[in-house]
Amino acid sequence: MVLFGAVVLFAGWNVVNDQVETGAYPLVYPANFGNRTFIPEDNLTTKEGVYLGRLLFYEGRLSADNQVSCGSCHQQSRAFTDGKALSDGVNKGITDRNSMSLVNLLWNKRLFWDGRAEGLEKQAEFPLVHPREMGQSLKVSAEKLNGDPNYRNLFKLVFGDDRINGERIVKAIAQFERTLISADSKYDRYLRQEYQPEAEELKGIALFDKHCDRCHGGPKTYRELFHNNGLDSLSADKGIAAFTGLETDRGRFKVPALRNIELTAPYMHDGRIKTLEEVMDHYSDNIKNSPALSGFLQNNLNLLPQEKSELIAFLKMLTDTAFINNPKFADPKQ
Repeated sequence: MVLFGAVVLFAGWNVVNDQVETGAYPLVYPANFGNRTFIPEDNLTTKEGVYLGRLLFYEGRLSADNQVSCGSCHQQSRAFTDGKALSDGVNKGITDRNSMSLVNLLWNKRLFWDGRAEGLEKQAEFPLVHPREMGQSLKVSAEKLNGDPNYRNLFKLVFGDDRINGERIVKAIAQFERTLISADSKYDRYLRQEYQPEAEELKGIALFDKHCDRCHGGPKTYRELFHNNGLDSLSADKGIAAFTGLETDRGRFKVPALRNIELTAPYMHDGRIKTLEEVMDHYSDNIKNSPALSGFLQNNLNLLPQEKSELIAFLKMLTDTAFINNPKFADPKQ
């Protein structure tokens, strides 16, 4: 294994590592997650690329006020969300939608609530340049980093020369984001026959398979689908209809993975629902009809109070404490 000495490279930076490993990054995940992953040929995942991406993910200088980073809206302790309905950006800006959890993105082709970005490289660019998020052009971000010899040396290690530009910045961030794999919750251990669920959890699994599998089925609790789930009779936010132009797509949003959902409140694209109990109430009793409502949600589920509790018991099985405490995902300068 080739190692690049970081004692000089990171002079002045408070990093725990004294070396940066190089070579292919081993993306480790359960076989039942499947191999339909999305890694572009021109941005293969390397150990040095992931390290650079991790630094950039937490780098405030990528924002107009030098204070906001990707990690501001995507905090590891909250499964890479921020606990807010809408997130705070530069110049007192507010995001249009709730910050989605960054989890198991290796299997995601289309990103954001409206699916506007195809691939993590494009996803990484949007918040960097959006005027109410990080509010800075990639050119300015590159110029800031270019003034730091530590970054120039690390970009050379990753890309072969010390040229810093927007394309390389987003490629490195995307490499890091592909490593955010959550696969060690109680539910995963149950699937591996290493955990015996309690009675309430088992009932919740059965109810989930009956009522929720169509959107959130499979071991990743994720399918790349877009649905209108009856939040409004007429959605003010067009969702994916802004791109398709179809009124029947109005209010259709990307179905999020339910991994670590206990930690990612508030819920829905606009963060209007504060608790899991309120989520259960919505699907049980409050689905609003509209021409765009997904067909299989035409009727309320009419859940009993005990059934709601059982479903929540299952959802809490999806909390992965190893994921939110993994030092490989934390800010390396802290």
